Amino acid sequence: MIEQLKTISLFSGLGPEHLSKIVQLAKILKFEKGQMIFNEGEPGDGFYIVTAGKVKIFKLSFEGKEQILHIYGPGKAFGEVPVFEGNNFPASSVAMAKSQILFIPREKFVTLIGQTPGLAMNMLGMLSMRLREFTIQIENLSLKEVSARLASYILTLSKEHDQAEKVILPISKAQLANLIGTTPETVSRVLKKMIGGSFIKVDARTISINDYDGLIDLSDSGRLE
Repeated sequence: MIEQLKTISLFSGLGPEHLSKIVQLAKILKFEKGQMIFNEGEPGDGFYIVTAGKVKIFKLSFEGKEQILHIYGPGKAFGEVPVFEGNNFPASSVAMAKSQILFIPREKFVTLIGQTPGLAMNMLGMLSMRLREFTIQIENLSLKEVSARLASYILTLSKEHDQAEKVILPISKAQLANLIGTTPETVSRVLKKMIGGSFIKVDARTISINDYDGLIDLSDSGRLE
């Protein structure tokens, strides 16, 4: 498991001794597609790291409407904020596919952080990145046009794969619409305009980026002729 931990950004730069301690803390959990990992309001007694599969973080309104906050694949940590706050989970999580997840208990991990300055810095960096992600998400949903939100999401997928020219959409069109705060019909309409504008090419769930710089401009301006 140590070799697997080395690929996770939270543990980058840590030596074998500290990685070995994390292995001793971690519990390997397995979830089937559709199985809940935790529910909003449950005690945040630890955090999770996806090692295989895919998970969804979401909130439900009083009317039962779902808002997707994040979708994470292998190497991504989630549920980490309550580790420091000692509070309940602010959202729910469910496996979107058959998944294997590492669970790191809160109390033992906090003790390890106190003994490992490098791990503390990595954790602060991850929390700062998460705060930035939420800030961008709020800005996108409240201020930007749907075309800008969609362009931003495609660019995010590309950056996750070292600015790849082709990305695979990891979710359905309905889930994508939920994630960027619109309807599936609007997503389809905007995708057609982006294809017509030669920004991208779409083949099923594969999106080829033809104009990377243009996509960046679109993610800022939202102007789609």
